Amino acid sequence: MFTAHEILDIAIQLENNGEKTYLDAITHTSKTELKDLLNWIAQEERNHARWFSNLKNKLIKGEDHHLMAEMSRALVEDIIQGQAFSLEEMDFSALNTPEKMIRTFVGFEEDTVAFYEFLRSFIDDPIIEEQLEQIIAEEHKHIAQFLKLL
Repeated sequence: MFTAHEILDIAIQLENNGEKTYLDAITHTSKTELKDLLNWIAQEERNHARWFSNLKNKLIKGEDHHLMAEMSRALVEDIIQGQAFSLEEMDFSALNTPEKMIRTFVGFEEDTVAFYEFLRSFIDDPIIEEQLEQIIAEEHKHIAQFLKLL
């Protein structure tokens, strides 16, 4: 079972790993337009991680969302399994063209959106939900920007 803190830790890890991966990717491409996009998205991911960290800090230790048990069970069964979340380091030797790199990053962003949309369904605070909606919209924008480069 995951607690609210652990679920937020997953979101923070996704964003931190995304930031690191995009910054690392800059050194593996010569396309200036792609480098600029990767740098911009890395900054966005840093901001998202900060938001999730702040949300986690607002939770009182030991106090989980009332649907956390249900959510954690569904999270493991329906979201984490089978998704290509970037929880480990990226092997850039396999991404030897900008197109392969972009397609991999689009998949990462799509999985992140799926995780956040799932998370949103358990939020009952309208302010937090609105802020999460903004992050989801920004992740969709990342996908659109990557696809534009293809």
